[in-house]
Amino acid sequence: MSKSILHTAESRGTTNQGWFHSRHTFSFGDYYNPEQMHFGELRVINDNILAPGKGFGMHPHSNMEVVTIPLDGELEYKDDMNNVAVIGKGEIQVMSAGTGVFHSEGNHNKDKSVRYLQIWIIPKILKAKPRHEQNRYELKNSALVEILSPDLHDGKAWVYQDAWIHIGKANAEQQLNFQLKNPNINGAYIFVIEGEIEVDEQYIKQRDGYGLWEISNFNIIAKTDAEFLIIEVPMKA
Repeated sequence: MSKSILHTAESRGTTNQGWFHSRHTFSFGDYYNPEQMHFGELRVINDNILAPGKGFGMHPHSNMEVVTIPLDGELEYKDDMNNVAVIGKGEIQVMSAGTGVFHSEGNHNKDKSVRYLQIWIIPKILKAKPRHEQNRYELKNSALVEILSPDLHDGKAWVYQDAWIHIGKANAEQQLNFQLKNPNINGAYIFVIEGEIEVDEQYIKQRDGYGLWEISNFNIIAKTDAEFLIIEVPMKA
């Protein structure tokens, strides 16, 4: 029998520094909730807003797959591997921190905030060679689009983990079915970016997260026009 867990938008932690605002689905920074530490190898989903012209200076990461998905505006990225990039909506960025990376992030625009999701996935390989990658994707209506995988040869963004990310978009009353790539080991975490959906009779609203495991597939019904992520990860963490 399948297992599930619901994390409502209201249950998330908060960081508010004025120029930076973040909501944390899982424990992060000063926010600690022993009931919301991770979902398998999915460690972080942060829903961030960065004020115009603001940002974070160089800071370190190691042994983590850091995935960034902008929702509105543009984010500027720099690291000590000489990578410099600007990422916007319709793009996904991966930083495999591995043995260690120093990087900075800032709002590329001086006149509007940037809103983005930052997702951390625990890698299966520690002390890997650090890397940076950025890819575009096309969001399609009434479809699930794979934007990240563990396969470095398929032309999509990839991570050092048996993990996949799909982004879905559907009009009200449309139905989609999701098949897990590796149902024997993995679970799926659905994060609603916009709108409201129902997953196997569980209602999920904007910014809610819903995890399922010990399941091979599930149905998604859009209750309103909706956009959402499905993050498939191993459940061993």
